[in-house]
Amino acid sequence: MNDSVSNSGFVTHTLRAAGRVAHIFIQSKLTPLAIGAALLLGAFSILQTPREEEPQIVVPMLDVFVQMPGASAEEVAQRATVPMEKLLREVPGVEYVYSISHPGLSLVIVRFLVGTKEEDAIVKTYNKLYSNFDRIPQGVSQPIIKARSIDDVPILSLTLWGNNNDAYTLRRIAAELEHYIKQSDDVSETTIIGGQNRRVRVILDTQRIAAYGLTPSSVVAQLGAANERTQAGSFARNNQEFQVEAGNFFMRPEELQQVVVGVHAGRPVYLRDAAAKIEDGPAEPDNYVLFANAKGTTGSSANPEYPAVTITVAKRKGANATWIANGVLHKVDGLRGNTLPKDVNITVTRNYGETAKDKSDELLKHLFIATLSVTLLIALALGWRESGVVLLAIPVTLALTLAIFYFYGYTLNRVTLFALIFSIGILVDDAIVVVENIVRHFRLPENRSRSLADVAVEAVDEVGNPTILATFTVIAAILPMAFVRGLMGPYMRPIPVGASAAMVFSLFVAFLVSPWAALRLLRNYADRPEYGHESEGWTTRFYRRVMNPLILYPMRRWFFLGSLVVLLLAAAAFVPFKWVQVKMLPFDNKSEFQVIIDMPDGTPLEQTTRVAQALGRYLGEQPEVINYQIYAGTSGPYNFNGLVRHYFLRHQPNQADIQVNLLSRHERKVQSHDIARKLRPELDRIGAPFGARIKVAEVPPGPPVLETLVAEVYGPDHKCQQELAAKIKKVFQETPGVVDVDWYVEDPQTKYDMKLDRIRVLCKEYPRRKSRGHYK
Repeated sequence: MNDSVSNSGFVTHTLRAAGRVAHIFIQSKLTPLAIGAALLLGAFSILQTPREEEPQIVVPMLDVFVQMPGASAEEVAQRATVPMEKLLREVPGVEYVYSISHPGLSLVIVRFLVGTKEEDAIVKTYNKLYSNFDRIPQGVSQPIIKARSIDDVPILSLTLWGNNNDAYTLRRIAAELEHYIKQSDDVSETTIIGGQNRRVRVILDTQRIAAYGLTPSSVVAQLGAANERTQAGSFARNNQEFQVEAGNFFMRPEELQQVVVGVHAGRPVYLRDAAAKIEDGPAEPDNYVLFANAKGTTGSSANPEYPAVTITVAKRKGANATWIANGVLHKVDGLRGNTLPKDVNITVTRNYGETAKDKSDELLKHLFIATLSVTLLIALALGWRESGVVLLAIPVTLALTLAIFYFYGYTLNRVTLFALIFSIGILVDDAIVVVENIVRHFRLPENRSRSLADVAVEAVDEVGNPTILATFTVIAAILPMAFVRGLMGPYMRPIPVGASAAMVFSLFVAFLVSPWAALRLLRNYADRPEYGHESEGWTTRFYRRVMNPLILYPMRRWFFLGSLVVLLLAAAAFVPFKWVQVKMLPFDNKSEFQVIIDMPDGTPLEQTTRVAQALGRYLGEQPEVINYQIYAGTSGPYNFNGLVRHYFLRHQPNQADIQVNLLSRHERKVQSHDIARKLRPELDRIGAPFGARIKVAEVPPGPPVLETLVAEVYGPDHKCQQELAAKIKKVFQETPGVVDVDWYVEDPQTKYDMKLDRIRVLCKEYPRRKSRGHYK
C-alpha cells in the first residue's frame, strides 16, 4: 500500500485518481496557464467556426435526367423511368428512389442513406448507369447526373429594380454585377433569375427568299456556319510561330447583313437581301419577375410592382456564411455610381449570413445569461466565493466544448448552441459537488491546524469516484442519441456530442481547476473559530424547518408523497387531453415564407402572372410584410425545403412563386407560423376562381421532407385503385387539419400515390378485400 505525501510533509492515506490529479495541479504553475489556454482556444473557436442558418446534414441526393423527345409521359415512364429505377435500386446505400415523368423528360431522384459520402454515392451511381448504356432504348438520351447538397442553397439574394429600367436593362446590369460577385472568396455559385436576354432576331421576307430559291432552314444553316471561329493551323516566319484562325463571331447586327446565305443567277445573296428586318434587343419574355414593397415598409397598402432581376449567391462547403454575405454586400456598395447606375435599387431579399449571426449572437447571449443565472443560484445556496469557483469552471468547460465543435467540423447554429445551453445545467454538477465538499472539509474542527491544500485534496479524493460514476452515467444516458438514424440523426447529433464532451471536460475541470480556484477564493475559512462548528446558514435552517416535519410525522410524509403522485399524473394528462401540443421541434420564427402557385395545365404565362399579382396585392396589405417578389415561369431563390422538394425545377408557364419577406422577429409580435396560418384561407379564396392551387411553404424547424405523409395504394386492379384513391382523397380533404392533398400515378398498373402535407385520420370506407390491395 503506497502512501501519499502532503504539501506539509505529513503522510496521509493513499489517494485515488481524483485526489492524485488534484494534488498535482492544486499548487502547480501550469494550472492558470491551462485555464488561459482553454479560454483562448474557446475564443478562437467562436471566431473561426462558420456560422450558418441550419446544421450541416450529409444526405447525398442525386438527380438523374433523361430526355426522350416526342414521347408522352406514359411512354417516358415505361421505357425510361421504370428501367432506370430498377437499376438505381441495385446501387448499395440507396434509401429512396423518386421519379417524375414528363412528356419527353424523366427525372429520377436518388437519395442515399444519411452519412454516406457524397463522392462514393456519385461514383456508384455513375458506375451503375454508365455500365448499362447498352440497355438504353432507342430515342432515349444518356443520363445527366447532378448532385444536390445543402451548400447549393443560396445564402444571399439581391433583387435589382427601378422605376426607369425594364427587365432587359436590369438583366444586363445584373450580368455585369454577377461578374464582380463571382470574384469574391468562397462564393461557389451565382445565378441570375428573371430579365430578358439579348437576342438578334432575323425576320425573313418570304417572297424574297422564294425568289432567290432559298429556304429558311438553308438561311439558318448559313448563319450558323458563318458564326464560327476555328484553328486553321500555324506557320513559322522570321523565327516566330504564328497561329492561324479562320472565321469570326458576330459582334454587331450590321455584321449579319454581310453574310452570304446563297447564290442566285451566279451572284451572291446577302442576308440583307433576304431579310425584311434585323432587330437587336430583348428576347421574347419566357418569365416575369416583379418586386413590390409592402405595408411593413411604406405604411401604405397600395404599392406599385416593378420589373426586377434577382442575383443569388451560394457559398462553398464549410465557409462562413456571415463573412461571405458581408463581403459581397461590401463589394456591391463599392460599385455604386460606377457599374451600378444610381437609379437602380438593390434590395437584399435574403441574407442567411445576417440571420445566422443574429441567431448565434442571441444564443451566445442566452448562454451568458444561463451562466450568470446558475452562478447566482449557487451563490444563494453556497455563498459568493463558492459561486466564483463554479463561475470559473463553466467558461473553461464551454470553451473546450466549442473547440471540439470546431475540430469536429460542426458549425455554429441553433442546434450546436442549444447543446451548449443544455449542457450548462449538467456540467456544473461536478464543480458544485467538489466545491461543496471542500467547503465542508474546511469547516471541520479536526482540520483546523492542517494545510488547506491537503484538506482540499482529501475533499476532492473523497467524492472523486462517485463524481466520475455520476458523470459517465449522464453520458451513457445522452450519448445513444448520437446513433439515431435518418435525417434527425445528424441534425440533432451536436446535442449528444456536445453534452457528452462538456460532461467529460467538466469532470477534468472539477479535479484540476476547481481545487486550485477554491484554495485561493476560500482562504477566509482559515480564520475559522478554534472550537465547535460554524453557525448554520439560512438555507440550512430553512431546509431543516421543511424536512423535519416530513420525517417525524408519517401523515405529513404520506400527504407529501401523495401530492407528488397527483401532480405527476396531472402533468402527464396534458398530452392525452391536448392541453399542450407535442411535437419534435418547435416552429422557428423565420422572416420569410413562400407562396407556391400551380395553375391548371395549359395556362399561359401572362394569366399565371396576373393571378400571382392578385395574391401579391393581398400580401402587400399585411402590416408584417415588408416586400415580396413574384417569380412567374421561373423558380425563385429556393431554401433547404425547396432544395429537397425540387422547387428550382419549376419553370413551366403555369407555375409561379411568391417570396414573402417579413419584418424582423425583433420588430413584430406575431410568430411567422401564425402569420402563414392567418393568410392561407384568404389566399385560397383569391386563387379559387382562377383554378389555382395555393401552398404556403414555410421553412420547417427541422430537416425538410418531400411530404409529411405519403399514403400508397397498391393492387393489380387499376380501376379499383383509382376509385379507392379518389375516395381516400375526398376523406382527407374533409379532415380537419389537412392543408393540401395531391395524388399522382407512379405506375398505372401497380400503384397510386397520394402526397399530403398533414393528416390525422385514415379512410375506412373501402375494406381491403374489395380493393385487393392494402394501405400503407
